[in-house]
Amino acid sequence: MQAAHNSRSPDATPGQGTQIDHRSLPDRLPIGVLDSGDSELQTVLDAWQAATDRLGATHEALRQEVCRLSDELEVKNRELARKNRLADLGQMASHVAHEVRNGLAPVSLYLGLLRRRVSGGQGGVEIMEKIDAGLTALEATVTDLLSFTSDRCPVWGNFNLRQLIDEVCDALAPQLQAQGISTEMDVPSHIWVTADRDMLRRALVNLVFNAIDVMPAGGELFVTAVDCGKRLELEVADSGPGIPEEIGPRIFEPFFTTKSEGTGLGLAIVSRIAEAHGGRIEMMNCPEGGAAFTICLPRRAMEAAA
Repeated sequence: MQAAHNSRSPDATPGQGTQIDHRSLPDRLPIGVLDSGDSELQTVLDAWQAATDRLGATHEALRQEVCRLSDELEVKNRELARKNRLADLGQMASHVAHEVRNGLAPVSLYLGLLRRRVSGGQGGVEIMEKIDAGLTALEATVTDLLSFTSDRCPVWGNFNLRQLIDEVCDALAPQLQAQGISTEMDVPSHIWVTADRDMLRRALVNLVFNAIDVMPAGGELFVTAVDCGKRLELEVADSGPGIPEEIGPRIFEPFFTTKSEGTGLGLAIVSRIAEAHGGRIEMMNCPEGGAAFTICLPRRAMEAAA
């Protein structure tokens, strides 16, 4: 009976109180089962690694972008602070310019009366001429200050560019001839511009004066205009010494000048006029010598104004 009790029925199951004979199990699982599990695990690990790499790359890209934006913000803040200082200086300069101009009017009048009284003496006339020249230079300085501080919007109009350039060159011809400066022009007669004629004339005069100043012993002045379709380029170039590399970045800054005389506003006024028309002013040294200043006016802005 005891032997019969200890014997196991072939139909018995582990859940019915029987024990599993581990000796009957295989030493290892079939190789296909392990390979399948390892493959799935490796796939998960590869996906995890790829996601980690992408996250790391994204983090680095974001870090670099934050650094770039921080640097750009710092530059913009410095530029804003500079513009605020210039705005304050501009208001002061405008007030001073108006006061000086009011004081010049009676001085010029009295000078005219005095010139008539001393017209008989040659020495007195020469003195009057020197005083008159000084007042003229002072008037030019005041005009520059008022032009720079003016926030006048362009009065748009359509006009022939070649006629405007001829007008400017004819007006400055005596000074060009006196310094032995020859003029070469390449401006097609069919180019028409929609802009503020007085402002563009002022910009041209300033650029030509700038060229005259750098060629005291004579040289060549080149005026070129090109219609590029999307924009108009007006260039004034000279055969002078060119712009030193160290002052190039500051050439359009208000009140910056390397000359012993002058306000340093000429090129700043040109830059402001170009910006008022939605354009810009560019400067470069020419390979053959001299410097070239190019006013770039977008046709889109001119067409919108028209």
